[in-house]
Amino acid sequence: MAMSLAKKLSVLTVGSVALAIGQPAISSQEEAEASAHAHNHDHGHAHDHDHTHDQDIYAGYFEDGQVEDRALSDWQGDWQSVYPYLQDGTLDEVFAHKAEQGKKTAEEYKAYYEEGYRTDVERIVIDGQNVTFYENGETLSGDYAYDGYEILTYEAGNRGVRYIFELAQGPEALPQFIQFSDHSISPTDADHYHLYWGDDRAALLKEVTNWPTYYPSELSGEEVAQEMMAH
Repeated sequence: MAMSLAKKLSVLTVGSVALAIGQPAISSQEEAEASAHAHNHDHGHAHDHDHTHDQDIYAGYFEDGQVEDRALSDWQGDWQSVYPYLQDGTLDEVFAHKAEQGKKTAEEYKAYYEEGYRTDVERIVIDGQNVTFYENGETLSGDYAYDGYEILTYEAGNRGVRYIFELAQGPEALPQFIQFSDHSISPTDADHYHLYWGDDRAALLKEVTNWPTYYPSELSGEEVAQEMMAH
C-alpha cells in the first residue's frame, strides 16, 4: 500500500511535462481542458455579472489578489473516487456529452479521463485535520496542516490553484503532501475535487495528467454523471 499511495504520484511526475509556477505549461488538467468553452460562452451572452464572475473563476480566469487561503474544513466529508464509474461505463454519457461540445470524440475523451482519474485510492474521509485513505481494503490515517497555495498557469491561458497540506502526524507510509484543486480560489465547501499526493511538494506541482477525482460518497454513479454534465 505504501508504494501505491505514498509514492505513486511522485513516480508519475518524473516524466511529466514541467509546469512552472506563473509560466505557460501544458493544459492537461480537467479545469484547463474545458476553459476556453466556458470562458467564451459566458462572455458571448448577457449573463448576470455575479454568474459570469463565478464562471470565469471556475474556468481559471482570475487575478492573484482574488486568491485566498483555505482550511481543510472546505473538503470535510466522505469522498469516493470516480475512477470505478469510468471503468464500468457509468460515465460514458458524460464523454458523449463532452464530445457534443468539444473537439474530441467520446472515445478520445474517455481515454483522456482514464489517465486523469486513474487511482487505487477508492475513498477518502476528511474529519477535522485528519485524512484517511482507503485502498484495497486497507486504511492509512494522519493529520495534515496547511502549507499555503500555489497558482499555476496553463498553456491555454487559464490558471488553477493548488491548496497544499503537509503531514503533521501519522505513519511514514502516508504522503508527505496532499494538494487540492477544485476550481475555487477562496473559502467554500467543495462539491468535488482533484487530489495530488506524494513526498515532493515541488514535483507534485508538475503533475497535470493524473488527477484522481472525488465526489461525495453518498452519490450514486448516475448522480455523479449528472453532476459532471451540469458543469
